Amino acid sequence: MIKNMDRGILLMLLASLSFAVMGGFAKVVSQALPPVEVTFFRNIFGVILVGIAIYKVPLKQIGGKPFLLIFRGSMGFAALLAYFYIMAYIPLGEAVTYNKTSPIFVAIFAYLFLNEKLHKSALLAIIIGFIGIVLVAQPQGGTFDKYDILGIFSGMGAALAYTSIRELRKYYDTRAIVMSFMGVGTVAPLLLMLITPYVNVSEEFDWMFAAFVMPQGIEWGYVIAVGIFATISQLLMTKAYELTKAGIVGTISYSNIVFAVVIGIMLGDPIPDIWTVLGIILVILSGLLVALPKGLK
Repeated sequence: MIKNMDRGILLMLLASLSFAVMGGFAKVVSQALPPVEVTFFRNIFGVILVGIAIYKVPLKQIGGKPFLLIFRGSMGFAALLAYFYIMAYIPLGEAVTYNKTSPIFVAIFAYLFLNEKLHKSALLAIIIGFIGIVLVAQPQGGTFDKYDILGIFSGMGAALAYTSIRELRKYYDTRAIVMSFMGVGTVAPLLLMLITPYVNVSEEFDWMFAAFVMPQGIEWGYVIAVGIFATISQLLMTKAYELTKAGIVGTISYSNIVFAVVIGIMLGDPIPDIWTVLGIILVILSGLLVALPKGLK
């Protein structure tokens, strides 16, 4: 059966599994190391690999949009930092679900900033997606807690980064766009960790600031695994999009949530209740509906 499976679908399944495994290692090591440090280690491997690729084959691009490039990197970094932070406090499946709300926000931002049309299915997806978010968050007293807000931000921040790519790809080599994310995601954590001793950090911003903690023993294995599996998932995902239609690959990428729920339970997360499961299903459905205008053909 696996032999007969479309290679792009198979690679996307493997990419989703690799991304979920990365999340598992990040969740474990986040109990000992601050999220800003985990974010640093997650990106440093990518910087090295992409840097080698650029050295071997120089960039071919027009350029001319440096601020947009920095914006893409900054939004991607902030979204990833929020994502790693909430992993330590909420179930892995829920954290991944928040992150996978990005297609909903991409549809909104593309309409607002790129003048792209909102198809009827996209409008329906936005409504369904927000209902799903509420069911996953299950706000107490009608208010979202800090972790839910940061989870939603991780999806929004990723969406802003993805939306900017639609414009950046006209001017920059793909490797330069990737490097903007990983470069900011390496330098910014270092700066945040360096200035932490000199700033008075309030509870609202403790997810951004933390002093460097030297990994001990097995923790080195965890942070290395985060970087390796993150890089593997990026490579597999890129190849999957090259081999198979984007609509199909994007649909398969939601298997990441299922893998994350299973891995989270294996790590001690509680089994999600019926409302959380329904919320996850609605978020997945909203993502599929967003993909429909582009078709699964």
